[in-house]
Amino acid sequence: SGKKERPSPNASISQTIGTTVVSVTYGRPGLKGRDIQSLLPAGKVWRTGANESTAITFSSDVKVGDKAIKAGTYSLYTIPGEYEMTIIINSKMSWGTQYDEAQDVARTNVPVNGGDFVEWLTIEFDSLSGSKANMNIRWGDYWVAVPIEAQ
Repeated sequence: SGKKERPSPNASISQTIGTTVVSVTYGRPGLKGRDIQSLLPAGKVWRTGANESTAITFSSDVKVGDKAIKAGTYSLYTIPGEYEMTIIINSKMSWGTQYDEAQDVARTNVPVNGGDFVEWLTIEFDSLSGSKANMNIRWGDYWVAVPIEAQ
């Protein structure tokens, strides 16, 4: 095949929360010996992955953190910080560096936790219960848990 291997391979994960399906498709950059702080500069918008926008789809209405989000497909951006991360749900899909704040649908803040070291950016779900789950974003020793609740 004429396809070139990507340095940051794409991945997708899907989780049913209540009757709502949440799916995330993203590019997985590796640290490759680089310092996590230099890759996630505090206070700067990050595309939360590599390559195209990280896409998050909700099959029905949800709450992300404390913000209500309508069913649909959105881009996921974040603003890393030392103690908290801003989670941005945005309506523009693009090559991930073309962020447009005017198209933000919602922003919510979650605390930064320390975690086990992971080489490749990882998005996974846990803490499932009835209509709730956490979407974990982990890279290096950086870890945030984003609460998602089916409405």
